[in-house]
Amino acid sequence: MSTKEEPADKELTADEEHFRTADAQSRFDFKKVQKAAFKADKGLTEETIRVISEDKGEPEWMLKRRLRALRMFDAMPMPTGWPGQPDLSEVDVNQIVPYIRPDIETRGGAESWDDLPEEIRDTFDKLGIPEAERNALSGVGAQYESEIVYQNMQEQWQEKGVIFCNMDEAVRKYPELVEEYFMTKCVPPSDNKFAALHGAIWSGGSFVYVPEGITVEMPVQAYFRMNSEGMGQFEHTLIVAEKGSEVHYIEGCSAPKYGVFNLHSGAVEVFVGEDAHVQYSTVQNWSKNTYNLNTKRAIVEKGGRMEWISGSMGSKSTMLYPATILNGRGASDNHITIAFATAGQNIDTGAKVYHNAPETKSTIVSKSISKGGGRTNYRGLVRIARGAKDAACSVECDALMFDNESQSDTMPHIEIHESDVDVAHEATVGKIGDEDVFYLQSRGLDDDDAKQLIVSGFIEPITNELPIEYAVELNRLVELEMEGSLG
Repeated sequence: MSTKEEPADKELTADEEHFRTADAQSRFDFKKVQKAAFKADKGLTEETIRVISEDKGEPEWMLKRRLRALRMFDAMPMPTGWPGQPDLSEVDVNQIVPYIRPDIETRGGAESWDDLPEEIRDTFDKLGIPEAERNALSGVGAQYESEIVYQNMQEQWQEKGVIFCNMDEAVRKYPELVEEYFMTKCVPPSDNKFAALHGAIWSGGSFVYVPEGITVEMPVQAYFRMNSEGMGQFEHTLIVAEKGSEVHYIEGCSAPKYGVFNLHSGAVEVFVGEDAHVQYSTVQNWSKNTYNLNTKRAIVEKGGRMEWISGSMGSKSTMLYPATILNGRGASDNHITIAFATAGQNIDTGAKVYHNAPETKSTIVSKSISKGGGRTNYRGLVRIARGAKDAACSVECDALMFDNESQSDTMPHIEIHESDVDVAHEATVGKIGDEDVFYLQSRGLDDDDAKQLIVSGFIEPITNELPIEYAVELNRLVELEMEGSLG
């Protein structure tokens, strides 16, 4: 195990107006030179995990869970044979750097932006994190490489018992809570090969705890940035919302483009208590050399409500299917997702809902756009268990294609084990109509602007659910993808 520095990439600067087309690309795709305090060797071995756990100062129970997950990962085959599945043959964990600790003075995150090294501060300044904190958020966490470098929660929520900290800090400060929930009930490492990989090598991420009856009125945000070539990022997000509480968590992700692949394999576990409400929103803009292989799941108790709002713009390949387990009577779930694939991309996304109790309800709205030979796919599962009387589920999948080279598929899987239920599924696939474009051109728009307006209307159900700052960001990313200027 070594702590070595890689040759620095030449620094690229963003122009002053980086929200415009070319500048918006540099906003995400720039690279920064940043020294690492600790950098693991490539590959995944027991020695690697022991050294990383020691570097983090973890308790023995967490090390044992890591090693158990490693054994599961080694025993599981790579997922293959799914119809339309992204090609994962390039994904070799022995070529991945699993852990890089940035060189900052304060482990667990600085208390002020000014305490961060200039290179890291400049990175997040360009991504708009300080501005977002000032204008729209109750708390902010920022992860750089494998660890959180900044975390802050407004005092008004701290005084009410709300916890928002990075996962490494949570392991140390709140061990009883973390040990109870961490990869035990929601996303066990036995779930799939990449969940096992995550359980072995996870680092960073967010811990959110909202006490009973508390409503966090403004969103909390975490932003995850992969800056180094050939690395993996494995952040873990754990959200616990007690009875009658409410919170909105927003996640953003990005990475610059390199000539070799990067791997993102995070995990999200959400526990929604009785009559609680959690909204989880994410806008992901990984570079097109990144494999995005996440596992996200929520467990919802009686009368609770879970919402997933997701935009997948980047990555070479994505396999992501947020799942919700409705365990309590009257629990509900809502998924609204958009996927955009251009040349060389295979974005395989969907949703899973398990109705395990009576009077549970779920809605899935999936929007996908493909152009330039890109491929999108909706892969979903709805399961209504015996005894889940009066359960209701509606699935709507809409796909929009720009050309004959692109592909879009819908692969729903619906299991119904109870007769007294209401289930509906609808899927549509279409191209942008010449008549629609001509009509908008007759009103003074050029061809590109006309198509952009049509796409903006197509994704409106998602942008309506995001805070205005993030809705604008999502529209900007879609515009850049349509212009072919990203990645």
